Amino acid sequence: MVRVERWDQGTGAALVVDPKRGALRPVTDYEDFSHLERAEQVIAAVPGGGWQVHWKDEGPGGTPLTEEVLAWLITSQGRATAITVDAQGHVEDADGADAFLPPGENPAS
Repeated sequence: MVRVERWDQGTGAALVVDPKRGALRPVTDYEDFSHLERAEQVIAAVPGGGWQVHWKDEGPGGTPLTEEVLAWLITSQGRATAITVDAQGHVEDADGADAFLPPGENPAS
């Protein structure tokens, strides 16, 4: 899977980067090309704003875990994805969280 970089104005073909040639190439030039899929693209990132995400059993030994939302990634389709950072500085999306907590709300409530 590769990202479409632009569209050929004459033919309308999707153009992708060919790393061997170092140039754009129509996807239809590839023998293994089967189809295009619309992908969500991140178009903005906004601060977490004090939101938290909570998991019932993702902490050490299956304990509850709550993390601050570092940022919200907004896609071209209007989807917001919470991005968290843990104590070790690892960044992940929080799609599997059990709850999203607004600013000031306690995870235990």
